Amino acid sequence: MTSQIIPVEPFDFIAFGATGDLAERKLLPALYQRQIAGQFSEPTRVVGASRSKLTDAEYREFARKAIVDHVPEKYIDAEELDRFLARLSYVAVDALSGQGFDDLKNAIGDSDRIRVFYMAVAPSLFGAICLKLKEHALASPQARIVVEKPIGRDLASAQALNDQIGQVFAEHQIFRIDHYLGKETVQNLMALRFANALYEPLWNSAHIDHVQISVAETVGLEDRVSYYDKAGALRDMVQNHILQLLCLVAMEAPASMDADAVRDEKLKVLRSLRRINGGEASKVTVRGQYRAGASSGGAVRGYADELGGQSGTETFVAIKAEIANWRWAGVPFYLRTGKRLATRASEIVIEFKHIPHSIFGEQAGMVYANQLVIRLQPDEGVRQWIMIKDPGPGGMRLRHVPLDMSFAQSFGVRNPDAYERLVMDVVRGNQTLFMRRDEVEAAWRWIDPIHASWEDSGQEPHGYTAGTWGPSGSIALIERDGRTWHDPQ
Repeated sequence: MTSQIIPVEPFDFIAFGATGDLAERKLLPALYQRQIAGQFSEPTRVVGASRSKLTDAEYREFARKAIVDHVPEKYIDAEELDRFLARLSYVAVDALSGQGFDDLKNAIGDSDRIRVFYMAVAPSLFGAICLKLKEHALASPQARIVVEKPIGRDLASAQALNDQIGQVFAEHQIFRIDHYLGKETVQNLMALRFANALYEPLWNSAHIDHVQISVAETVGLEDRVSYYDKAGALRDMVQNHILQLLCLVAMEAPASMDADAVRDEKLKVLRSLRRINGGEASKVTVRGQYRAGASSGGAVRGYADELGGQSGTETFVAIKAEIANWRWAGVPFYLRTGKRLATRASEIVIEFKHIPHSIFGEQAGMVYANQLVIRLQPDEGVRQWIMIKDPGPGGMRLRHVPLDMSFAQSFGVRNPDAYERLVMDVVRGNQTLFMRRDEVEAAWRWIDPIHASWEDSGQEPHGYTAGTWGPSGSIALIERDGRTWHDPQ
């Protein structure tokens, strides 16, 4: 049985930053895929908006190339592509001067259709664009606004940014997107926990030894130099992606899948995170910066060389986090993320406690703890590691083997990209997979003291060779507790 495609109401999708990298690689391909899946009702329109002076025809050619470059060839249908491009129009706008917003209003018209304003622009422009939308009466009751991270760089700036957006849009109209929450496996974590009697009774400190969350990248700075050196790994990845994954692992069962029911439980987790202050940061956090090495089959430069100067920004961070509540008391959550690591992989590892006593004797071999490994990328799937008897005669020999479910192999259907699912949820007005204002600010309340401790100590990030798993301190962080990092390979 395959999932049913339910068409959404007709809508206007207005992409600010329409000629940028996000629109090219993600938004336009996602919208095209949803069209060919039969999810659009008519008339649905896509309006590109940015400072570039383009005609409709020139923007359609930009979109054609984006789809051909970023959608697998087997999904490119000439007739469907032409039908999609016919939906597109383009308006040149300047968020700061306000030039072009009258043209944008004329392009959208006075219909009461759903309007999705997608902010694929720098966060510094969010407030200005919102005010222009209000000034030109474009922020209709049926409008939604989608904002990408980073939402601030600390608590104060996040509050200021939320205030700016909130002057124009009500909270139910604001969709703070984290594409990790749109991944099939992340949502399957909810199904694993709350649709199976097998796991939830064991999902606590009595049975779980520890949790690992790793988000590893092989890329370096790429084209994000100006942003990344001001942010670093803690702000760029931990504050949003990793803490959201932690919340889904650790939260209590919500009363329903309604947006606020789910987000209320996530908020409780964020507020229960034990604060890491002052000198404690040096004991439970490690930060690093990659040096020259080998990655993705070739030699790569170090961070400082790519940046063109010395910097104290971390490209790697590992944290031992703790949740101060009854369910998770005494269970460490080991978090790590970094650039130029050994392989590209994002995963959650739930390691259960060892059996209290082995009856099999030394000749049977080691008895390993059971693990549930939830793989987010590159190949989404779930793997449960268990102990079994090695087949054949000759006595009892134990083996550690996986019960493996790859989504691609198990279901044999295309897995929609996270942006496809999330954009359709915006059109539906479903905020379950989006962050609420108080979630964002609670995350910053936990992150800010860590950053302050690093700055107060004046300690530079530890160097690590590109193509490895980060600085040696990361290994020591977990191994001093008698544990070890799971190898994503």
